[in-house]
Amino acid sequence: RALSAAGVRSGDLLYNCFSYHFTPAGAMVESGAFALDCAVFPAGTGQTELQARTIADLRPRVYVGTPSFLKIILDKGDDLALDLGSLHKGLVSGEYFSPELRREFAGRGIDVLQCYATADLGLIAYESPEDQGMILDEGVIVEIVRPGTGDPVPDGEVGEVVVTCLNNDYPLIRFATGDLSAILPGQSACGRTNRRIKGWLGRADQSTKVRGLFVHPSQIAEVLSQHDEAIKGRLVVSRNSRELDEICLQVETALTDRADLSRALADSFQGIAKLRTDVILCQPNSLANDGIVIDDLRPIDC
Repeated sequence: RALSAAGVRSGDLLYNCFSYHFTPAGAMVESGAFALDCAVFPAGTGQTELQARTIADLRPRVYVGTPSFLKIILDKGDDLALDLGSLHKGLVSGEYFSPELRREFAGRGIDVLQCYATADLGLIAYESPEDQGMILDEGVIVEIVRPGTGDPVPDGEVGEVVVTCLNNDYPLIRFATGDLSAILPGQSACGRTNRRIKGWLGRADQSTKVRGLFVHPSQIAEVLSQHDEAIKGRLVVSRNSRELDEICLQVETALTDRADLSRALADSFQGIAKLRTDVILCQPNSLANDGIVIDDLRPIDC
């Protein structure tokens, strides 16, 4: 489905730069290409000069691999004065695909789309040429949950991608990918009717160490679950002028009489995380919609 959405058609020669060893990516792409009646050159990774010369000789129409490796190959082709103009379509994954790089490829006449996949699950979602976001693959069931919990978040709110894959050979139930995303409203303009996600928005694993103790998103979720008035929370970790760690638990609530709730939340946090924290109560929907539960603001060298 991802290859078809990217413009791959029967009879195309596909240049596959995903690895065939220690990862299933190369074989996964190859099986999809064969289903579309395409030929595949199993290029794999590395040997940049040889890759560029092979593309110039074989004249493939489609590149599949990471976006950065396509950039490296094209630059090497320029250095060697090779004609790599046969490439017109691309499907990339495995790393961040910047808008700048997308525009650079388009300037070379290569329309490149991206897909979202993991080694365990295979394809999860893919782009179409019509609009932003990624269309969920029909072979998986995708939920967006609050990091550290299994609780689904409302559509549009950023959370962790959790996937169920009812594969006869390797079934996975609510597999936590560790990636952040959000459900987009409506359907794709291309006519595909499945739901869409925003794409990759970061990692959900936000565990950190404060004053010698690890703090996990699941602990924040446990604190909030003990108080019905608490809607959403975020722990902010910082460092004061004396180079000491400070933490503050920010909690959304609709409650007007807040003093008792602040004390109760602080007590719950100390009981669960074994750390003292300040508590700031704020209005509903005031915390950023970015999926972050633990916001570590300390300098990176800490």
